[in-house]
Amino acid sequence: MRAVVLVGGFGTRLRPLTSSTPKPMLPIGHVPMIARLVDRLGRGGVDEVVLALGFRPEPFVEAFPDGRCGDVQLTYAVEPEPLDTAGAIKFAAEFAGIDDTFVVANGDVMTDLDVSSLVDAHRSFGAEATLHLIGVDDPSAFGVVDLADDGSVSAFIEKPAPGTEPSNLINAGTYVFEPSVLDRIPANTKVSIERDTFPRIVADGGLYGVATHDYWIDAGVPDLYRAANLDLLDGKRRSERCEALAPSAEVAVDADVRHSVVGDRVEIASGAIVVDSVLLPGATVATGATVERSLVMGAVGADAVVRDSMVGVDGSVADGGTLIGGTAPPVVP
Repeated sequence: MRAVVLVGGFGTRLRPLTSSTPKPMLPIGHVPMIARLVDRLGRGGVDEVVLALGFRPEPFVEAFPDGRCGDVQLTYAVEPEPLDTAGAIKFAAEFAGIDDTFVVANGDVMTDLDVSSLVDAHRSFGAEATLHLIGVDDPSAFGVVDLADDGSVSAFIEKPAPGTEPSNLINAGTYVFEPSVLDRIPANTKVSIERDTFPRIVADGGLYGVATHDYWIDAGVPDLYRAANLDLLDGKRRSERCEALAPSAEVAVDADVRHSVVGDRVEIASGAIVVDSVLLPGATVATGATVERSLVMGAVGADAVVRDSMVGVDGSVADGGTLIGGTAPPVVP
């Protein structure tokens, strides 16, 4: 079984972290997000993943120089220009010569979904395309489906106006497709799978969905990226865990580090306080500094205070400085 994984986005919501590192290469529990996703696909029977790349492909090639991630073979399909979701899927699948049933996954979705069960359901439906669905409290920010008792989707509405949603079931970012889906997508054209392709498959009666209660999170948003890390500490994942401190992290004996993930080569100095935060590889927190509910790649100076913020690899908070609800360096819209 082969899979196309969409990793070509710009990661704008996680800037400045993604100014230096592509979003799927950011760590979740000390392991790159993309490696956790590929490993899960491998456990579900996928033996080759085609990475649909556009933005900064070099870090992926450098991270997996032998073209493998664990037991899964990797193929790199680099878009010549941004093609949106449907265009990227078509380009990557045709680049890799996919001509049989295949899986598609968004590169920033962390979930405990068993992909093999989604494939089995797809085949039992005789579907052209089958979506993984999750129920959420506010579905208006997502693609929402109207699901019939037989598993067929009678409507797919991308980001409906609040209060107009046909259900609380949303597109959770993992699909199973027949190759015929590719025939619906024009070549070398920017096309949205959500706004264009899914509604047309619905019209022909070929779109189905499977709703589950699996762990699921869109890790492309700052608070949810942080949560995806901390959830590994809290035992919220079915089969994945992580240690709070990476082996090469250096934490002063009198530093107060609580409910946080501290990455490789991180230095936390005497008297520092770190709570509910993720310190990415190479970050430094100087003497007496406080970091709360934040994501830090760069440097936090002595006695500085950082709350609800992001500090990029080139960012810093000066000694005695304060950063609350902001970014360092500032992000230009």
